[in-house]
Amino acid sequence: MPFTGSADITIDAKQRLAIPAKYRSQLDPDKDRAWYCVPWPAGIVRLYSETEFTSLAARWDRTLTPGAEQAELEAELFGLAERIEMDSAGRITIPKSLLELVGLGTDVVVVGALNRLEVRDRSKWESGKQDRFARLPGLVEKFEARRQTSGPDTGRK
Repeated sequence: MPFTGSADITIDAKQRLAIPAKYRSQLDPDKDRAWYCVPWPAGIVRLYSETEFTSLAARWDRTLTPGAEQAELEAELFGLAERIEMDSAGRITIPKSLLELVGLGTDVVVVGALNRLEVRDRSKWESGKQDRFARLPGLVEKFEARRQTSGPDTGRK
């Protein structure tokens, strides 16, 4: 089931973020007890359920002798990612270092983004909503054009 919609949340003083119930209800309680937290440029923290992150990592092009660029990407991406257990109240504690790296404060929005959640600055999300909405048709066109020339996995790695 895809993650959709958004929810305004506050990160508390202990760096805890409550995963909104509408997203938690989509998880498999036997398999998804943790999230993988991946910092991303432009002030975003991406959250992947344990099941999704493990599935995506299993499809990664693995080798004992990666080229320099692949090795750098793997070290940066997986080296910055953190596995974070969810507590009984549905909260995760995002490491302070990751919040500082991406520049997130306490007032955030959790955005459903298909296979992941994204934690973004709430004021930036709200102020940019009209512009993002206006760009949506152009983004769809670009993505569809790439998909037609490269196949359905375009942009996944």
